[in-house]
Amino acid sequence: MTKYVVVGAGIIGLYTAFNLLDKGVKAKDITIVAQYLPGDESINYTSPYAGGNFSCITGNDPETLHFDKLTYLSLGRIQRALGGPSCGLDRCTSYEHWEHKPPPVKIESLKSYLDQYEETPVEKLPANCAYGIKFLSWSFNCPKFLSNFHDYLAFTRGVKIVRKTLTHISQGFVSAETKVVLNCTGLGSHKLGGVNDTKCYPTRGQVVVIKAPHIKENVMFWGSDFATYIIKRPYSNDQLILGGFMEKDNWTADTFGEQTKDILRRTTTLFPKILNENSGGANLKDVEILRVVSGLRPSRHGGVRIERELIDEGKIVVHNYGASGYGYQAGFGMGEKAARLAIAKETKI
Repeated sequence: MTKYVVVGAGIIGLYTAFNLLDKGVKAKDITIVAQYLPGDESINYTSPYAGGNFSCITGNDPETLHFDKLTYLSLGRIQRALGGPSCGLDRCTSYEHWEHKPPPVKIESLKSYLDQYEETPVEKLPANCAYGIKFLSWSFNCPKFLSNFHDYLAFTRGVKIVRKTLTHISQGFVSAETKVVLNCTGLGSHKLGGVNDTKCYPTRGQVVVIKAPHIKENVMFWGSDFATYIIKRPYSNDQLILGGFMEKDNWTADTFGEQTKDILRRTTTLFPKILNENSGGANLKDVEILRVVSGLRPSRHGGVRIERELIDEGKIVVHNYGASGYGYQAGFGMGEKAARLAIAKETKI
């Protein structure tokens, strides 16, 4: 008997199912329905292509700050549930830099919960940087983590997971017992019948994956119109993710040589250790490139949509999408809110 259907098996859908279990919903009452499942690759399935770490890229509004904090503080429990760091989730020192100093509300929020939080002395900041911090972050091996999360939900907890393509959100009501459908389709909400959210749009990114056993830390630099990041992928045979680009309304899955060169130039300028301690040589041509990929972040004008909608015959849809590039780091908090809305009494819509 399926009472709750989660549509979408990206990181937001998996976090949401985890939260339903957290709130006492029985696994036999949950089904995840998705066109793409962990292990798949498609430009329409964003989660495997994410850089995958906890960073400070998100907004400054109170709700988003809460989502970040709740996710950061919950990742240790998720890691333990999935079997430890080898699940594809591990701790990592991160150096975060901003072109413009974040507002006090964000800084105070970060200080309140980030482990080993330290402000970076001005004299140690990169060029054109106004503010920086160091803290103990979380890094994801996204494909590995998604697969282990899937297996935990399906085989350890007993959640039913089904591959199925929906053309209309009403198809999520898979049986007469289904009372709540949780729409976690990300960018798919743009064209999904019954949702058709034209506020959704892609923010295309391109990353370069290199082999770099000598790099153990993450380094990020956020600008008003650029993002440069270096993310150590745990349990990946020493993969390092270099990025990136943030191209709004660009739907292409193609990758471009000039962008690869630009990413390599920016990341090695920001963090010269990539070249200086590279066993293969200290020039860009000596870097061992494993893969170049692009992905479409599921962005939304106006920010995330997490709300409850009453449709025909008292059935409920809870929408949870629009996380853009911060699904891994804020998505548990988003899933917690969606799960609360899903189990709330109908009179509290």
